[in-house]
Amino acid sequence: MSTAPPDEAGLDRRVRDFLAVHDPAATDRRDFLRARFDAGLAWVHYPPGLGGLGAPRALQDGVDRLFAAAGAPGNRPERNAIGLGMAAPTILAFGTDEQKKRFLRPLWTGEEVWCQLFSEPGAGSDLAALATRAVRDGDGWTVDGQKVWTSMAHEARFAILVARTDPGVPKHRGMTYFVCDMTDPGVEVRPLRQMTGEAEFNEVFLTGARIPDEHRLGAVGDGWRVAMATLMNERVAIGGHAAPREGGMIGVVAALWRDRPDLRTPGLHAELLRLWADAEAARLTGERLRQQLAAGAPGPEGSAAKLAFARLNQEISGLELELLAEDGLRYDDWTMRRPAEVDFTRRSPGYRYLRAKGNSIEGGTSEILRNIVAERILGLPAEPRADKDVPWKDLPK
Repeated sequence: MSTAPPDEAGLDRRVRDFLAVHDPAATDRRDFLRARFDAGLAWVHYPPGLGGLGAPRALQDGVDRLFAAAGAPGNRPERNAIGLGMAAPTILAFGTDEQKKRFLRPLWTGEEVWCQLFSEPGAGSDLAALATRAVRDGDGWTVDGQKVWTSMAHEARFAILVARTDPGVPKHRGMTYFVCDMTDPGVEVRPLRQMTGEAEFNEVFLTGARIPDEHRLGAVGDGWRVAMATLMNERVAIGGHAAPREGGMIGVVAALWRDRPDLRTPGLHAELLRLWADAEAARLTGERLRQQLAAGAPGPEGSAAKLAFARLNQEISGLELELLAEDGLRYDDWTMRRPAEVDFTRRSPGYRYLRAKGNSIEGGTSEILRNIVAERILGLPAEPRADKDVPWKDLPK
């Protein structure tokens, strides 16, 4: 029997055979997802035994379409975007065999939600300046510090965490990457309200939190390299997602333009055309990124796509308010909500305008992303960094 990865026709047969045994209408949702993972039809490009079959990543979309057409239950990616888009590829790349077997299955089925403990009040997008400490303690680590802007922390079972383990070396070294159990008594989660009134994010306080050494991802002191792999995947996830033409905010404003000829002016027409063309270029760039990802690892181009996404969303939401004038400014629903997903298209113009401001902060600020684009894509000289060779403990705090 051949052990070669299946091609497209082979995958189609496997999906049909699977569905013949597991009727989506008659199978418990969780049991269905677990069986799909075990059949290698979750991430087809992952290795056998870890939800995949070692097939080309480009074939995943076809498999997903076949399951969707059959009415198969989804694994609610909007609820576990960090787990699926960032934690899973990091665990696959840097985890031990035991870590992969322990974490990937319940992550993919959505039984265990993940969050990301990277940002800190005193560090922000300068991840290398983080101050959360992890101190070796027997067969594990004791962690103390504070994280901020943490999506899904209030629902997460696990978190990917970067902590400083050696303050005596420069700030880009001496960090280590862990998997943190969010149910540990030393972990406290508090909601963080935004100017929309909602609380998508959290503050997370770590006070003597205990992490066993077997929950370390990568070598001690190698946390920066592991974190960079995570962030590359994050920016592709934000800026390189698939979207139809006129999907997202530009579709909302284009529809408004067509439905309300009374709002039109020549100046607004020119601005709409400019943003429509930019949105289409961003959409096609995102599609190219998806194809690039299918062919291998994500590159720094994901940062450019995320940067463009943030700028466009803010400009388009601003144009919508210009079109609607005072009608667009009304926003009076300050109900405390904890949404798992930011849905621009089904919310009010006022919400869209306020929420879009966060796009240039979350997932890496636009300032940091411009540096990445300048240095890693355009090849421009690196920004002078006076603290490059200074031990972290000697840096001004």
